[in-house]
Amino acid sequence: MTAPLPEFPAGFLWGVSASAFQIEGSLTADGRGPSSWDAFTVEEGRVKDGSRADVATDHYRRYREDVALMAELGVGAYRFSVSWSRVLPEGHGRVNDKGLDFYDRLVDELCASGIAPVPTLFHWDTPLALEKEGGWLVRDTAERFAAYASVVADRLADRVPRWITINEPAEVTLLGYGLGEHAPGRRLVFDALPAAHHQLLAHGLGVQALRAAGAREIGVAVSHSPVWTAGDTDDDRAAAELYDTLTNRLFADPLLTGAYPAGLASLLPGPVADDLRTISEPLDWYGINYYNPMLVGAPRPAADASTEAPTAGSSFGGIEIPPDLPFDIRQIEGRELTDFGWPVVPDGLRELLATMRERYGDRLPPVCITENGCSYGDGPDRETGRIDDARRIAYHDGHVRALHEAMAEGTDVRGYFIWSILDNFEWAEGFRQRFGLVHVDYETLARTPKESFAWYRDLIKSGR
Repeated sequence: MTAPLPEFPAGFLWGVSASAFQIEGSLTADGRGPSSWDAFTVEEGRVKDGSRADVATDHYRRYREDVALMAELGVGAYRFSVSWSRVLPEGHGRVNDKGLDFYDRLVDELCASGIAPVPTLFHWDTPLALEKEGGWLVRDTAERFAAYASVVADRLADRVPRWITINEPAEVTLLGYGLGEHAPGRRLVFDALPAAHHQLLAHGLGVQALRAAGAREIGVAVSHSPVWTAGDTDDDRAAAELYDTLTNRLFADPLLTGAYPAGLASLLPGPVADDLRTISEPLDWYGINYYNPMLVGAPRPAADASTEAPTAGSSFGGIEIPPDLPFDIRQIEGRELTDFGWPVVPDGLRELLATMRERYGDRLPPVCITENGCSYGDGPDRETGRIDDARRIAYHDGHVRALHEAMAEGTDVRGYFIWSILDNFEWAEGFRQRFGLVHVDYETLARTPKESFAWYRDLIKSGR
């Protein structure tokens, strides 16, 4: 028998998450302009199953059905993203009122159902017009973002209690500009660092614009992972420290302390000292996306590399790793893997939150887990139609317990959002990975709640 889940404080926020490009579809409807991901997905070989997001889960037309599912689930909040190019087809200038009208309707539907809307203003889908002008490698994109934030807040701030500026700037920097595995498909390696700085600057300018428009409770959503050292040599420790700096501290340090990690500021563009004052605008809360720890060591000679573990020049979790990086990402042994190949380590969430608390102290605002989830491909039983995704239930059960332990240890955590409410278009994986509490038949678009949906509904209802 599984022990009862621990009790969470009154007012703890249980939610679900999704993003525009992954679920909306209707990529050319009502004046929407193309994004960097529109262009990326039509390039041969970019998406592993060759699929595109033209329809995705058709949330643009079926949002009422999806909000009804959330109401049945009983969540207190829905974290969605706004498609920048649906609102500003060129990324700046002319406002597309029909695009804004969709988010107006969505927010109204959520409010009428007692679900707090939590919009993310940028979740990877840069307007293609801005990408062609340099995207996040140029400073202008940060300033365009602030103007876009003002447009959205002017329309929605009266009904939106919480805001997220930017989602996972590390992934856009490293996967989009550094390794070329995501849009825009650039392979700049360390020359991608300006994209990190300009996203952080866009965040700070966006916070200022949102507050000027009357928005409240502003945060950010940053991916973080504990970094474990793979060996016991000085080289292994140096490699793990570098990886931690590039994936964790490069983003959290400037946001929370107003300074870059030692040695990085000189590699970044613009008036860095002035920009850091903007980047470190005080936050009302800090969003953390957690999936798994990373095991990192020094690069190994090819002759010594294990054929079973990812090494430099191979892949990890579907991401191709160049052979010339100064660290080597290893597989964590002895752990169950999700269908994405990610290790299941619930206690890594507790460890991460302890590290954040120790590293930033009083500078760390109240935390919200803005993403946590797992990919498992369980489908409907042929006879009953039931979707028994027991592995997903076990995953979230373990992570909720780890989260409660972190709170007992002193981390101020205010909410937990499951990724994702629906199976959806999983970026470069296409439709191969299913993260949803609700199964989507991609041919009929029928929605079927999984057993994990019922588990989460019961958890929320019990107050535990």
